[in-house]
Amino acid sequence: MAETGGRPGPTDPLLEIYLERRPNLVRYFAARTGSLAAAEDLAQELYLKIATRDLAVTTENPVALIYRIATNVMLDRARGEARAVARDTAWRQVAHVALGGEDVAGEAPADEAVASRQRLRALVEAVAELPPQMQRAFRLHKLEGLSHAETARVMRISVKSVEKHISAALKSLTARLA
Repeated sequence: MAETGGRPGPTDPLLEIYLERRPNLVRYFAARTGSLAAAEDLAQELYLKIATRDLAVTTENPVALIYRIATNVMLDRARGEARAVARDTAWRQVAHVALGGEDVAGEAPADEAVASRQRLRALVEAVAELPPQMQRAFRLHKLEGLSHAETARVMRISVKSVEKHISAALKSLTARLA
């Protein structure tokens, strides 16, 4: 902006027309987008397009040129949004699993994954420190999924002994990991 007559103002006639018609341009955008916030963004984008254009390009009808640029800015934004939606949709189809119409993330966030690994490491260490019979009963029942009776049969002990070993293991692990 240059100094004109002691007060700042644009020397570009197209910018002068833009500034005069800005409220109308915002209404124009708002009517087509259905959003005043989007209309304000588009009006700002239009200003940048006009301010950074080649000044050598002139026209006999500057108002028509402004509205032509405004329409192009709006169409560019709509095309960009359509591309973004298509890109996001394609990515979701490849990278996400959907259950009941809802996206399900395939991986936990990094901080949760690290915390889970730390908890698992602590659990493995705690199980390794259990007495041998208690450790075996816990592994067979809790990790391999055998019933108390199956665990008793594999270990050649009574079901009651299996129950005691598992109960003691759970108490010990809970106390150590809590």
